[in-house]
Amino acid sequence: MNNSIENYIEKLINESTPTSPIWNVEILRGKEPGWNYIDGCMMTSLLELYKIRKDKRYLDFVIKYTDYFIEDGKSIKGYNPLNYSLDDLSESRILFDLYEYTKEKKYLNAIKYTYTQIFSQPRCYLGNFWHKPRHPHQIWLDGLYMAQPFYMRYETKINNKLNYRDIRHQYENVREYMFNEKDRLYYHGLDASRTIFWADKETGLSKGYWLRALGWFVISLVDVIEYIDPSSEDKEFYIKLFTEAIDGILLYQDKSSKMFWQVPNMGGREGNYLETSGSAMISYAILKGVRLNALSSEYQRIGLDIFDGICRRYLTEGENGINLGGICLLAGLGNDPKRDGSFEYYISEPIVENDAKGVGPFIMAYTEIIRLEK
Repeated sequence: MNNSIENYIEKLINESTPTSPIWNVEILRGKEPGWNYIDGCMMTSLLELYKIRKDKRYLDFVIKYTDYFIEDGKSIKGYNPLNYSLDDLSESRILFDLYEYTKEKKYLNAIKYTYTQIFSQPRCYLGNFWHKPRHPHQIWLDGLYMAQPFYMRYETKINNKLNYRDIRHQYENVREYMFNEKDRLYYHGLDASRTIFWADKETGLSKGYWLRALGWFVISLVDVIEYIDPSSEDKEFYIKLFTEAIDGILLYQDKSSKMFWQVPNMGGREGNYLETSGSAMISYAILKGVRLNALSSEYQRIGLDIFDGICRRYLTEGENGINLGGICLLAGLGNDPKRDGSFEYYISEPIVENDAKGVGPFIMAYTEIIRLEK
């Protein structure tokens, strides 16, 4: 199996360029290339491979890819911090590694350029970042992954931890307002203004749960646990939140495949399906959580079983080589009336192969397995 995965990674690298990455289905379908979280997932996974293998091909590829968008770092092609999209700033997390490896000032410049968005990002009355200006006053689980690992790393490495309290407060709000105590799951979104059509008029919450949103949330937490100063008193807060979220999700694990359903609490319902990206995120989060001592060693087998389940079901070899299937292309909340947070909506979005929203977390989980084998 490892050889198949290695060959798959080689295919992804060899057949991709910054303007035509085969792992970014949205770009392949006509979206303009730019600084984005999808490429960010892929670059993050390749940097993790480099850390373990010390194979310079991975680092060189990431540098070449990144340098297409960054010249002196005082601007980034395809990124404008004044657009205030949390999705767009996510890829900048890789810049910390590139600066550490190369000491080139352009990467530090780009880190500081991205931070100008964090500094001025609009917020809802609770204090959390808006997801985007076209989703005003809205908190999405996705946004925790897009912003908080970068934010935490900046505060730890550059800003003397001055805004640790702000980061924790945003997670505290998500726990207080978006967690369902009965189901033990987090809702996908919250509209603090309670005005958007998909939001409950009393609570502001979306209708239900989406697997990848839960995946984004748990990997945001495990990455924040990695990036926080180990001596910080807040670390235990994030570990407790992370453990609770993982335990809640595991209540809905499919017993046969060990994977998770697109709408996680409705396993087996007609139209629902076992989904790769969210399952890979949960596998990665668990395996990394064990490595960081945020979870006990008993969870390791669970993380490995999820990864094996994905490989058995969706990693296939055909005429076009190796492919990873079962990936929900995209999903969100409003402004399109169909994006209403319902079961029917989540199962209606396209299912694709090889998109980095699934491939990136899959490789991240694989890097944790390599660490175990070493």
